[in-house]
Amino acid sequence: MNARATTSAQDVRQNLSYGPVALVTGASDGIGRAFAHDLARRGYDVVLVARRIEILENLAADIRARHQVAVDIIPADLGKADEVERVLRELERFDLGLFVAAAGFGTSGAFTEQPLAPELDMIDVNCRAVVAMTHVLARRLVVRKRGGIVLLSSLVAFQGVPLAANYAATKAFIQSLVEGLRPELKIHGVDIIACAPGPVASGFGKRANMVMGKAESPDVVARETIDKLGRKSVVRPGRLAKLLEAAFTGMPRWGRVRIMTLVMKGMARGAENHA
Repeated sequence: MNARATTSAQDVRQNLSYGPVALVTGASDGIGRAFAHDLARRGYDVVLVARRIEILENLAADIRARHQVAVDIIPADLGKADEVERVLRELERFDLGLFVAAAGFGTSGAFTEQPLAPELDMIDVNCRAVVAMTHVLARRLVVRKRGGIVLLSSLVAFQGVPLAANYAATKAFIQSLVEGLRPELKIHGVDIIACAPGPVASGFGKRANMVMGKAESPDVVARETIDKLGRKSVVRPGRLAKLLEAAFTGMPRWGRVRIMTLVMKGMARGAENHA
Protein backbone atom coordinates (compact mmCIF):
# COMPACT_ATOMS: atom_id res chain seq x y z
CA MET A 1 0.00 0.00 0.00
CA ASN A 2 1.37 3.40 -1.00
CA ALA A 3 1.65 6.10 1.62
CA ARG A 4 -0.93 8.84 1.18
CA ALA A 5 -0.29 12.55 1.03
CA THR A 6 -1.72 14.58 3.88
CA THR A 7 -5.27 15.75 3.09
CA SER A 8 -8.00 17.65 4.87
CA ALA A 9 -10.81 15.75 6.58
CA GLN A 10 -13.20 16.85 3.82
CA ASP A 11 -10.84 15.55 1.10
CA VAL A 12 -10.53 12.18 2.84
CA ARG A 13 -14.30 11.80 3.14
CA GLN A 14 -14.65 12.62 -0.55
CA ASN A 15 -12.01 10.05 -1.43
CA LEU A 16 -13.75 7.36 0.60
CA SER A 17 -17.06 8.30 -0.95
CA TYR A 18 -15.98 7.84 -4.57
CA GLY A 19 -13.34 5.12 -4.40
CA PRO A 20 -9.56 4.78 -4.49
CA VAL A 21 -8.67 5.49 -8.14
CA ALA A 22 -9.29 8.49 -10.41
CA LEU A 23 -8.97 8.55 -14.20
CA VAL A 24 -7.92 11.75 -16.00
CA THR A 25 -7.87 12.04 -19.79
CA GLY A 26 -5.96 14.84 -21.47
CA ALA A 27 -3.58 14.68 -18.52
CA SER A 28 -0.42 15.81 -20.28
CA ASP A 29 -1.13 19.54 -20.22
CA GLY A 30 -3.22 22.37 -18.85
CA ILE A 31 -6.49 21.53 -17.11
CA GLY A 32 -5.97 17.76 -17.31
CA ARG A 33 -2.54 18.02 -15.73
CA ALA A 34 -3.94 20.22 -12.96
CA PHE A 35 -6.71 17.71 -12.26
CA ALA A 36 -4.14 14.91 -12.04
CA HIS A 37 -2.13 16.78 -9.42
CA ASP A 38 -5.20 17.94 -7.51
CA LEU A 39 -6.69 14.46 -7.24
CA ALA A 40 -3.35 12.95 -6.21
CA ARG A 41 -3.04 15.66 -3.56
CA ARG A 42 -6.42 14.58 -2.20
CA GLY A 43 -5.16 11.00 -1.89
CA TYR A 44 -6.40 9.35 -5.08
CA ASP A 45 -4.28 6.92 -7.03
CA VAL A 46 -4.49 8.17 -10.61
CA VAL A 47 -4.62 6.72 -14.11
CA LEU A 48 -3.49 9.21 -16.76
CA VAL A 49 -4.44 9.13 -20.44
CA ALA A 50 -2.93 11.34 -23.17
CA ARG A 51 -1.22 10.99 -26.53
CA ARG A 52 2.38 11.78 -25.64
CA ILE A 53 4.04 8.96 -23.71
CA GLU A 54 7.20 10.88 -22.75
CA ILE A 55 5.18 13.66 -21.13
CA LEU A 56 2.97 11.12 -19.37
CA GLU A 57 6.00 9.30 -17.97
CA ASN A 58 7.49 12.54 -16.66
CA LEU A 59 4.18 13.60 -15.16
CA ALA A 60 3.71 10.23 -13.48
CA ALA A 61 7.15 10.44 -11.90
CA ASP A 62 6.45 13.97 -10.66
CA ILE A 63 3.10 12.98 -9.12
CA ARG A 64 4.58 9.94 -7.39
CA ALA A 65 7.36 12.07 -5.90
CA ARG A 66 5.09 14.90 -4.77
CA HIS A 67 2.03 13.05 -3.55
CA GLN A 68 3.17 9.45 -2.80
CA VAL A 69 0.29 7.80 -4.66
CA ALA A 70 0.19 5.08 -7.31
CA VAL A 71 0.20 6.35 -10.90
CA ASP A 72 -0.52 4.40 -14.09
CA ILE A 73 -0.36 5.76 -17.62
CA ILE A 74 -2.21 4.74 -20.80
CA PRO A 75 -0.91 6.51 -23.93
CA ALA A 76 -3.75 6.85 -26.45
CA ASP A 77 -5.25 9.10 -29.11
CA LEU A 78 -8.89 9.47 -28.11
CA GLY A 79 -9.77 10.77 -31.54
CA LYS A 80 -9.58 7.16 -32.77
CA ALA A 81 -12.43 4.83 -31.86
CA ASP A 82 -10.22 1.75 -31.61
CA GLU A 83 -7.90 3.59 -29.20
CA VAL A 84 -10.87 4.53 -27.00
CA GLU A 85 -11.94 0.88 -26.93
CA ARG A 86 -8.41 -0.19 -25.98
CA VAL A 87 -8.29 2.32 -23.13
CA LEU A 88 -11.63 1.08 -21.81
CA ARG A 89 -10.36 -2.50 -21.85
CA GLU A 90 -7.21 -1.53 -19.96
CA LEU A 91 -9.29 0.33 -17.37
CA GLU A 92 -11.12 -2.85 -16.36
CA ARG A 93 -8.29 -3.73 -13.94
CA PHE A 94 -8.71 -0.54 -11.89
CA ASP A 95 -11.22 0.17 -9.13
CA LEU A 96 -12.21 3.52 -10.60
CA GLY A 97 -14.28 5.86 -8.49
CA LEU A 98 -13.80 9.11 -10.37
CA PHE A 99 -13.54 10.01 -14.07
CA VAL A 100 -12.35 13.40 -15.37
CA ALA A 101 -12.72 13.83 -19.15
CA ALA A 102 -10.30 16.70 -19.77
CA ALA A 103 -9.10 15.67 -23.25
CA GLY A 104 -10.19 18.09 -25.94
CA PHE A 105 -9.13 20.83 -28.33
CA GLY A 106 -10.52 23.73 -30.33
CA THR A 107 -10.03 25.67 -33.53
CA SER A 108 -10.62 29.31 -34.41
CA GLY A 109 -11.48 31.25 -37.52
CA ALA A 110 -14.37 31.37 -39.98
CA PHE A 111 -15.91 27.90 -40.25
CA THR A 112 -15.97 27.82 -44.05
CA GLU A 113 -12.27 28.70 -44.18
CA GLN A 114 -11.16 25.82 -41.95
CA PRO A 115 -10.01 22.45 -43.27
CA LEU A 116 -12.71 19.86 -42.60
CA ALA A 117 -10.54 17.14 -41.04
CA PRO A 118 -9.65 19.01 -37.80
CA GLU A 119 -13.30 19.99 -37.32
CA LEU A 120 -14.39 16.35 -37.53
CA ASP A 121 -11.47 15.27 -35.32
CA MET A 122 -12.64 17.79 -32.74
CA ILE A 123 -16.10 16.22 -32.66
CA ASP A 124 -14.50 12.79 -32.21
CA VAL A 125 -12.34 13.91 -29.27
CA ASN A 126 -14.65 16.43 -27.59
CA CYS A 127 -17.90 14.47 -28.02
CA ARG A 128 -17.66 10.93 -29.37
CA ALA A 129 -14.86 9.77 -27.08
CA VAL A 130 -16.49 11.43 -24.07
CA VAL A 131 -19.81 9.70 -24.74
CA ALA A 132 -18.14 6.32 -25.30
CA MET A 133 -16.09 6.51 -22.11
CA THR A 134 -18.85 8.02 -19.99
CA HIS A 135 -21.30 5.32 -21.09
CA VAL A 136 -19.00 2.46 -20.10
CA LEU A 137 -17.62 4.02 -16.91
CA ALA A 138 -20.98 5.35 -15.69
CA ARG A 139 -22.36 1.81 -15.94
CA ARG A 140 -19.55 0.59 -13.73
CA LEU A 141 -20.17 3.35 -11.20
CA VAL A 142 -23.91 2.67 -11.17
CA VAL A 143 -23.23 -0.95 -10.31
CA ARG A 144 -20.93 0.18 -7.48
CA LYS A 145 -23.60 2.73 -6.43
CA ARG A 146 -21.01 5.45 -5.96
CA GLY A 147 -18.68 7.53 -8.07
CA GLY A 148 -18.04 10.89 -9.66
CA ILE A 149 -17.75 12.16 -13.23
CA VAL A 150 -16.36 15.51 -14.43
CA LEU A 151 -16.96 16.56 -18.04
CA LEU A 152 -15.42 19.69 -19.55
CA SER A 153 -17.95 22.23 -20.74
CA SER A 154 -16.99 25.88 -21.30
CA LEU A 155 -18.26 29.41 -20.98
CA VAL A 156 -18.85 29.21 -24.75
CA ALA A 157 -21.31 26.32 -24.28
CA PHE A 158 -24.26 28.58 -23.52
CA GLN A 159 -24.59 30.40 -26.86
CA GLY A 160 -23.31 30.20 -30.41
CA VAL A 161 -19.81 31.62 -30.87
CA PRO A 162 -18.74 33.04 -34.26
CA LEU A 163 -15.14 32.18 -35.20
CA ALA A 164 -15.31 29.16 -32.88
CA ALA A 165 -18.69 27.81 -33.98
CA ASN A 166 -17.87 24.11 -34.04
CA TYR A 167 -15.87 24.18 -30.81
CA ALA A 168 -18.69 25.98 -28.99
CA ALA A 169 -21.16 23.44 -30.38
CA THR A 170 -19.11 20.54 -28.99
CA LYS A 171 -19.14 22.17 -25.56
CA ALA A 172 -22.89 22.85 -25.77
CA PHE A 173 -23.28 19.11 -26.43
CA ILE A 174 -21.31 18.28 -23.27
CA GLN A 175 -23.23 20.82 -21.19
CA SER A 176 -26.55 19.36 -22.28
CA LEU A 177 -25.29 15.82 -21.72
CA VAL A 178 -24.37 16.56 -18.11
CA GLU A 179 -27.67 18.29 -17.40
CA GLY A 180 -29.54 15.25 -18.70
CA LEU A 181 -27.38 12.65 -16.99
CA ARG A 182 -27.26 14.24 -13.55
CA PRO A 183 -30.76 13.20 -12.39
CA GLU A 184 -30.37 9.77 -14.04
CA LEU A 185 -27.12 9.04 -12.20
CA LYS A 186 -27.96 10.74 -8.91
CA ILE A 187 -30.50 8.07 -7.96
CA HIS A 188 -27.67 5.50 -8.19
CA GLY A 189 -25.27 7.48 -5.98
CA VAL A 190 -23.17 8.78 -8.89
CA ASP A 191 -22.33 12.50 -9.11
CA ILE A 192 -21.65 14.32 -12.37
CA ILE A 193 -20.68 17.94 -12.99
CA ALA A 194 -19.96 20.16 -15.97
CA CYS A 195 -16.84 22.30 -15.57
CA ALA A 196 -17.40 25.49 -17.58
CA PRO A 197 -14.33 27.74 -17.33
CA GLY A 198 -13.58 30.87 -19.26
CA PRO A 199 -10.13 31.37 -20.82
CA VAL A 200 -7.51 29.20 -19.11
CA ALA A 201 -3.72 29.53 -19.22
CA SER A 202 -2.89 26.23 -20.93
CA GLY A 203 -1.80 24.73 -24.24
CA PHE A 204 -5.36 25.10 -25.56
CA GLY A 205 -4.83 28.62 -26.87
CA LYS A 206 -1.77 27.70 -28.87
CA ARG A 207 -3.41 24.70 -30.51
CA ALA A 208 -6.62 26.65 -31.22
CA ASN A 209 -4.51 29.56 -32.50
CA MET A 210 -6.15 32.00 -30.09
CA VAL A 211 -4.79 34.90 -28.08
CA MET A 212 -6.07 34.10 -24.59
CA GLY A 213 -5.33 37.44 -22.88
CA LYS A 214 -6.51 37.29 -19.27
CA ALA A 215 -6.70 33.63 -18.32
CA GLU A 216 -7.41 31.57 -15.22
CA SER A 217 -4.93 29.17 -13.67
CA PRO A 218 -5.63 25.48 -14.45
CA ASP A 219 -5.03 24.74 -10.75
CA VAL A 220 -7.97 26.95 -9.78
CA VAL A 221 -10.17 25.22 -12.36
CA ALA A 222 -9.33 21.76 -11.03
CA ARG A 223 -9.61 22.62 -7.35
CA GLU A 224 -12.94 24.44 -7.56
CA THR A 225 -14.46 21.76 -9.79
CA ILE A 226 -13.65 18.85 -7.48
CA ASP A 227 -14.81 20.91 -4.49
CA LYS A 228 -18.22 21.40 -6.17
CA LEU A 229 -18.64 17.82 -7.43
CA GLY A 230 -21.77 16.37 -5.84
CA ARG A 231 -23.07 19.81 -4.92
CA LYS A 232 -23.78 21.47 -8.27
CA SER A 233 -24.55 20.48 -11.86
CA VAL A 234 -22.21 23.09 -13.33
CA VAL A 235 -19.26 25.03 -11.95
CA ARG A 236 -17.74 28.16 -13.45
CA PRO A 237 -14.32 28.05 -11.82
CA GLY A 238 -12.29 31.16 -11.22
CA ARG A 239 -13.21 34.81 -10.84
CA LEU A 240 -13.02 35.52 -14.58
CA ALA A 241 -15.61 32.85 -15.50
CA LYS A 242 -17.93 34.04 -12.73
CA LEU A 243 -17.54 37.66 -13.82
CA LEU A 244 -18.28 36.88 -17.47
CA GLU A 245 -21.30 34.77 -16.58
CA ALA A 246 -22.64 37.52 -14.31
CA ALA A 247 -22.33 39.96 -17.20
CA PHE A 248 -24.44 37.62 -19.36
CA THR A 249 -27.18 37.02 -16.75
CA GLY A 250 -30.61 37.87 -18.12
CA MET A 251 -29.25 38.62 -21.58
CA PRO A 252 -31.02 36.97 -24.55
CA ARG A 253 -29.03 34.46 -26.57
CA TRP A 254 -28.75 36.81 -29.56
CA GLY A 255 -27.16 39.39 -27.28
CA ARG A 256 -24.69 36.85 -25.92
CA VAL A 257 -23.81 35.84 -29.48
CA ARG A 258 -23.19 39.48 -30.40
CA ILE A 259 -20.86 39.95 -27.43
CA MET A 260 -19.02 36.70 -28.16
CA THR A 261 -18.55 37.91 -31.74
CA LEU A 262 -16.63 40.92 -30.44
CA VAL A 263 -14.68 38.80 -27.96
CA MET A 264 -13.63 36.27 -30.60
CA LYS A 265 -12.55 38.96 -33.04
CA GLY A 266 -9.93 39.88 -30.48
CA MET A 267 -8.93 36.29 -29.73
CA ALA A 268 -9.08 34.28 -32.96
CA ARG A 269 -6.00 34.27 -35.15
CA GLY A 270 -7.27 31.88 -37.81
CA ALA A 271 -7.04 28.22 -38.62
CA GLU A 272 -5.72 25.63 -36.20
CA ASN A 273 -1.96 25.55 -35.80
CA HIS A 274 -0.81 22.03 -36.67
CA ALA A 275 2.85 22.62 -35.81
